Amino acid sequence: MEPRKLLSSLFYFSLLSLLSANQQVVDSAHHHHHHHGHRHLFDFRPSKLFVFGDSYADTGNIGRSLAGSWKQPYGITFPGKPAGRFSDGRVLTDYLAKFVGIKSPIPYKFRRVGGKHLRNGMNFAYGGTGVFQSTSPLPNMTTQIGFFQQLIKEGVFNSLELQQSSVALLVLSGNDYSAYISRNGSSQGFPSFITQVINELVLNLKMIQELGLKKVAVTALQPLGCLPFSTAASSFQQCNGTENALVNFHNLLLQQAVAKLNNETTNDDHSTFIILDLYTAFMTVFTNKGDHLGSTRFENPLKPCCVGISNGDVCGNVDESGTKKYTVCENPEAAFFWDTVHPTQAGWRSVYSALQTNLQQL
Repeated sequence: MEPRKLLSSLFYFSLLSLLSANQQVVDSAHHHHHHHGHRHLFDFRPSKLFVFGDSYADTGNIGRSLAGSWKQPYGITFPGKPAGRFSDGRVLTDYLAKFVGIKSPIPYKFRRVGGKHLRNGMNFAYGGTGVFQSTSPLPNMTTQIGFFQQLIKEGVFNSLELQQSSVALLVLSGNDYSAYISRNGSSQGFPSFITQVINELVLNLKMIQELGLKKVAVTALQPLGCLPFSTAASSFQQCNGTENALVNFHNLLLQQAVAKLNNETTNDDHSTFIILDLYTAFMTVFTNKGDHLGSTRFENPLKPCCVGISNGDVCGNVDESGTKKYTVCENPEAAFFWDTVHPTQAGWRSVYSALQTNLQQL
């Protein structure tokens, strides 16, 4: 899922100069925008959450045959068996639903059950997808939003409800970038590809806004260079700075784009778009010494709980005879990462607390 090893140092420096040039623009946009970001999350009572994105948000859309998220030991903490979440338990969607004060919305694939099951909204996210077509054959974000538009057309959700009581969450965790690398994209071409990704994401944000939703939350990219996938090379001791520089560039462009969107759409001082800063939240958790009340301190936050036994194996793999080709740590509650890419339930809970203080300060 993540940018593999490794982009040239030359590229790294050119990226840093790009970053510093851009930072001034953002700083000025940021001050203006920060005073009324999250404060308005509750200026109306949201009762529905609509979710678009990838495995950080998927709660069961992906098919059983396609994903490890339906195999043991996924789901061991919650709900106690594999249920299509890429974790041992709850994921970002579940915590955002909790924040809004509703049950986690049902996956799109269960849309036919209808009735009261639709009252919390719907989750359209599919693990492995991006804003563009990634290496996964599943519906990308634009297609997911198309599904939503279709349901509105069919009257499954009505426009008035969307305007009065609905929030959207768009989650983008880097599958576009791993697809770029798997297609032999060059390191020189990376900055312009990142720009394309952000431009496409902005089109998606506008599509959601046009459906009348008052609040749209979009995630900043988490530190890809800190995922076990990348830190395995250092025995899970240190993050990969080059990859995180790319992430910072992505997040910088996202900040600029969202500030611009909010300036264009400001009505009564409400910011329609909110960035959930996963980068800072992850980093805050990694460096936490356990001195904040109620926060979890992870002994080695970069080390995953569930790992393949040998090089080609991943969490959930078994051989022909059904013998496990992976090991699971003694206590998933004590691990931040579940597998080489995804947080544990405890990891997500700690990220949620880190986001929370950020939400409440504002």
